[in-house]
Amino acid sequence: MKRLLTGAIALSLLAGSTAMAQPRNDRHDDHRYDRRDDRRGDHRAHNWSKGQRLPAEYRGRGAYVDYRQHHLRQPPRGYQWVRVDNNYMMVALTSGLIASIIASQN
Repeated sequence: MKRLLTGAIALSLLAGSTAMAQPRNDRHDDHRYDRRDDRRGDHRAHNWSKGQRLPAEYRGRGAYVDYRQHHLRQPPRGYQWVRVDNNYMMVALTSGLIASIIASQN
């Protein structure tokens, strides 16, 4: 009787743990096409105007353009041309204020 009871307890412990075990990657849903990560950025069009402050993320490395190559007038000292949303803006380097805007045709 003692053997039977010990065997039944051991069997129930083993059966319970295997029943609760789940296979690894059983659903294979980590590479689905309809997966959404909400990595969308804010891509709304901005209505820039003269006198507004251009945020620093638009004035980062690589945003400045060569005015000669793009046939723009030479900016005064302390200003630089920046390309944002396919538009060219003359921006003050220290404050980020927009001095002039040229809308691109293409």
